[in-house]
Amino acid sequence: MHVHVLNGVNLGMLGTREPDVYGKMALNELESRVYAWARELGLTARCMQTDHEGEYIQAIHEAIRTAGALIVNPGAWTHYSYAIRDALAMLSTPIVEVHMSDVNNREPWRRISVIEDVVAKRIVGQGVDGYRLGLEWLAAWSPAEAQLAPTDPL
Repeated sequence: MHVHVLNGVNLGMLGTREPDVYGKMALNELESRVYAWARELGLTARCMQTDHEGEYIQAIHEAIRTAGALIVNPGAWTHYSYAIRDALAMLSTPIVEVHMSDVNNREPWRRISVIEDVVAKRIVGQGVDGYRLGLEWLAAWSPAEAQLAPTDPL
């Protein structure tokens, strides 16, 4: 299975942005780990990050044609971008929503996810390991699992 990993706004600043919240690992290090984890699981991966919402939506549109699954971390767009939600809703492939921090125990506005009803799995508060857990879940995914409650956090 080919998995697109789409990171959104401000995630390009990993390693320097609030390291006490997001850790000290830079985005390029995280992407290297994602590629290695994917290979270990018999998957292929393509990572991208953008701070431009339209580019993020274009990447989702491309994934409709080229990906077997998605892992998404839209960053702050998670909490208000219905344009991203609508683009994700077009996919018939499984989508995993990942947040490195525990957004459910942070500021009230971070507890809102406008995409949670269109994803198959949410993983929050696991740091960079959330991406590994998302890949593992996708490697084991079957169409029957699509019946799982989409908001069951890890």
